[in-house]
Amino acid sequence: MKKKFKCDIDCANCAAKVERAISAMDGVHDAKVNFIMQKFTLDADDDRFDEILKKAIEEGRRIEPDFRVEI
Repeated sequence: MKKKFKCDIDCANCAAKVERAISAMDGVHDAKVNFIMQKFTLDADDDRFDEILKKAIEEGRRIEPDFRVEI
């Protein structure tokens, strides 16, 4: 399943770090954090999507405390 969300992130470097970390998570097929558009796109396993989304947001906030995602 692939979904897009509005997000807040402060800089392009932070967005790249968050994107790499989330992309490496188990069950994630692809993740994009677009600093310019303030968009977060997550492509993950359908059956665990909500669980993966929650963990992805937690991982993003661990790396960049100002990372926010509107669900």
